[in-house]
Formats: sequence, C-alpha cells, structure tokens
Amino acid sequence: QVQLVESGGGLVPAGGSLRLSCAASGSIARINTVGWYRQAPGKQRELVAGITSGGSTNYVDFVKGRFSISRDNAKNTIYLQMNSLKPEDTGVYYCAADIASRASSGYYWGQGTQVTVSS
Repeated sequence: QVQLVESGGGLVPAGGSLRLSCAASGSIARINTVGWYRQAPGKQRELVAGITSGGSTNYVDFVKGRFSISRDNAKNTIYLQMNSLKPEDTGVYYCAADIASRASSGYYWGQGTQVTVSS
C-alpha cells in the first residue's frame, strides 16, 4: 500500500520561509510526476508546483520566484521550499503523486499540512 505523508507546515510571519516535505512509502516501483497543491480557506484546491520524474518543474504564476519544488529519488521524498511567504499563501498544502507500485499504478494524495502566514 502506498502512502504519502506531508510535514513541515506551521505558522510563519509574512516574508518568512518554510520547507514542506512529502515522503512516500510502501511498495513503490517508481514515482512519476508529483504536484504540490494548495487549498485556501473557502477556495478550491489548486496546483502550485509540479515536478516530473526527470526533474522538470513548473509553477503557477503567483509562486514563481518564491517557491521551489525538488525531489530526492533515493529517499522517495519531494520538497517544496517556500520563501517570501505572503498571507495569501495560507492554506492546507497537499502533495499528490503518480506512483507505480509493484501491484498497480495510481495517483495518490497525502493528508495535507497547514501553512499559516501572518501579516
């Protein structure tokens, strides 16, 4: 069974930084594309950054230059470095990944980690 667990969220003042981690575990054969999503209060969940198995990255415009997504394939862990945080970055951050396990393939979600940026 594949599981994704996020960590690293918390309360930070505007202008501060946080580093989120997403650790994948289970019978993993390969982790393909991974995305970090954000769900702000009262809003729909939205993709903020993605990374392919080859390391290509993409970002939504409002985080470009501030957020950086990376991955450590040896540790099955994906990171989101968030700098120059703004109050509007507040929300629950989820990672999701296209994972091929030994039994099957699927798109898996973590449980989310809360990020709160105070003004």
